[in-house]
Amino acid sequence: MVTVEPVWIEGVPFTAVSVVLPKTNLLVVTHEKGYIMCGALDVDLLNEKLADRNIVAGRAVGVRSIQDLLEAPLEKVTIGSKAFGWEEGMIGKEAMLRLEREES
Repeated sequence: MVTVEPVWIEGVPFTAVSVVLPKTNLLVVTHEKGYIMCGALDVDLLNEKLADRNIVAGRAVGVRSIQDLLEAPLEKVTIGSKAFGWEEGMIGKEAMLRLEREES
């Protein structure tokens, strides 16, 4: 099953995507500029093979729900995300809010 729904962080809308798979789930919270995802995200691939795309993304591990993803520290972030002040250990929802603040 795939679920796509809005998620609000401090009054700002983002999109949450959950994909239920056998023995695991894929979880993503996205914005037009970047996204955070569960441990399935291969940050090294984004940084190395897709470096020219300057993808803004971060990975949190051990999460089981969208709420977990928003509350968890980011275990790894892409090089492109550093332009928005993202760093390892930052809480997911704070990283997402930085994308929106950058727009204003």
